[in-house]
This record gives sequence, C-alpha cells and structure tokens, in this order.
Amino acid sequence: MTTLTPFEEDILEQPAALRRLVTAGPAPELAALGGRRWDRIVFTGMGSSHFASIPTWRSAVSAGHDAWRVDAGELLDAPGLLTPGTLLVATSQSGASGEVVELLDRLDSGRLRTGAVVGIAADAASPLALQSDVYLPLLSGDEATVSTKSYLNTLAVHRRLAAVLAGEEPATVEGEIAAAADAVEAQLGREIDAGLAARVLEPARPRLAAVAKRDDAATALLAGLITKESSKVAIEAYVGGQFRHGPFELAGPGMTAFLYGAYEADADESTARLAADLVDSGAHVVVVGDLRVDGATIVRTPDGPSLARLATGAVVAELVAVDLARTNGVVPGAFAFGSKVTTTL
Repeated sequence: MTTLTPFEEDILEQPAALRRLVTAGPAPELAALGGRRWDRIVFTGMGSSHFASIPTWRSAVSAGHDAWRVDAGELLDAPGLLTPGTLLVATSQSGASGEVVELLDRLDSGRLRTGAVVGIAADAASPLALQSDVYLPLLSGDEATVSTKSYLNTLAVHRRLAAVLAGEEPATVEGEIAAAADAVEAQLGREIDAGLAARVLEPARPRLAAVAKRDDAATALLAGLITKESSKVAIEAYVGGQFRHGPFELAGPGMTAFLYGAYEADADESTARLAADLVDSGAHVVVVGDLRVDGATIVRTPDGPSLARLATGAVVAELVAVDLARTNGVVPGAFAFGSKVTTTL
C-alpha cells in the first residue's frame, strides 16, 4: 500500500475546503465593489494565484470594464498602469509573495496610488490581508506544499468577485461553488489510466505541453506549473493558438500534449483540429474533457458551469502530476530547491 504524501492529502481535502467557503459565505465588503465605476481594474499576482484571475478578467471585460491582467513582477516595471481611479485586485495565496509585498510597500509609501486594493489570500495575518482595503479570505486551510486547496478556493473567491463586477445574482454563484465541490469529489473518485505517466515518459526525448483556451487557459497554465513543481518533469503551457506559433515543431513521436477544457459542445473547432493534427504527427494527445478524437487518450471531466470545469480540470492536472512524479522516481509535491512561499525578488 502506497503511503499518501502531504501533497496527495491536500488534493483529497479540496471538496471540504470549497464547502468551508460556501458555509462562511461571501465577505460583506464584496458587494460594495460593484457599486462604483472604476477607471480601470487591474488583476495581479504571481504563479497559480495569478492564473486564477483569467476567468475574472475575461468576465470583467465582457461586462464592459476597462480591465487589465498583469503579473505583479511586470506591474512593478509598469507602475503607470495604476492610477487613483484604479481598482487593484491582488491575489497571493500566501499573502506574502515577494512581488506583491513590494507593490504593497510602494503603495504604503505613496510611490504608487490606487482607488482601492482588494486582497485575496489564505492567511489573515499576511501583508496582503492586513494592507488591503477589502480582504477576501480563501479559507482553504493549511497546505503542505504545491498549491491545491488554495488554488480551487481562489477560483471560487474570484468567481464571487466576477459576479459582483458583472452584476450577477450572488445566490447563483454560491450554488456554483457548492456544485464545484461535488464535481471535485466525484472527479477524485475516477481512476486515471494507470499507464498514462509511463507512456508520457517512455520516449528517449519526452516533450510535454499543456494547452487550453478561454477560461480553461488557467488550467493549462496551472498544469504547467504544478507538473514542474510536483514531478520535476519539464512541461510548457500555452494559451489558445500560441502552440501553433512555433512550438508545434516539437510535435511527433515523443510529444505528449494535454488539451484541457476540450468538450464536444464547444462551437469553436480549433481544439479538435489541433488534437487531430497532433495525432497525425505521431504525438500522444491527452484530451481532458469529453471531446472524441481518434487516436487520443480521453480523461473525462464533466462539461457545465465554468467553475466546475476549472476545478475538475485542476484535479486532473494534480493527479497526473502525482503519477508523473512516482514514475520519475521523486516524491510527489516535495520541493527540491524552492519553497511554498516565494519571497525573494
């Protein structure tokens, strides 16, 4: 019997973490953010915290907001994007990421100015939580290594924020979070092909890519990050058509491409075309969704509301990372050179 690592234990606790968020309900201060028209909204963060803002940014743009999405490191180099009429939404699961803390320090000293800062973090005693005008807690609980519970709860908190900015009914969102918890629990009960990791790493020169579009781009970027962190296997993530602009030359035998958010109901056929072209090249294609592609491996996740799709896709990425780690001979989720919180600039 294989002993579960702390990373795997955190994966299994994700449904409970989402339900804890539902039980607590949204922060009362959240509603006030929708009552003002900001000059612009800037979403920032680093790593998976920043990836989780992709659906919120897309929703804000669709609702007519002038919205930007810039990682905290780039924002430090382009401070003119922040104005006294800007709503800055900073996400850091630890609340202590080096770049985010530097932004806060510059705001505190008056070197930067914003209209208001929304901080999304798990630690109520963190710099981000303490220095934000509005703090939105993740309530994800302690986390041992690679982001799992905190990522899913970040998606859920961002879904609440997106609803406020778009004028949606709050009760609908709470139902979506509860449904996402149920979907994650069901996904954790589904077996992933036991031989998948071995097939991925079997070639002499294995090449891995994670690709997705629209909201599901967040999942591809997450997969690229946590696979490297958890399994020490090199993989690159691509949003939308970026993969065809150069990286497609890595296709052929030895390439494995994970296509996240690939569903039959999608009217945009670009993912299906990419999958078919990759299969024709001799690459190994792993479809995460329900899209049927001859010659591809399918890891089924349910279609439906974006939050549940994103959450179940993230679970697949986590479970694949665990299998790749064991096949690669490393402890899943154990850091070799980095740490849980990156504070060094």
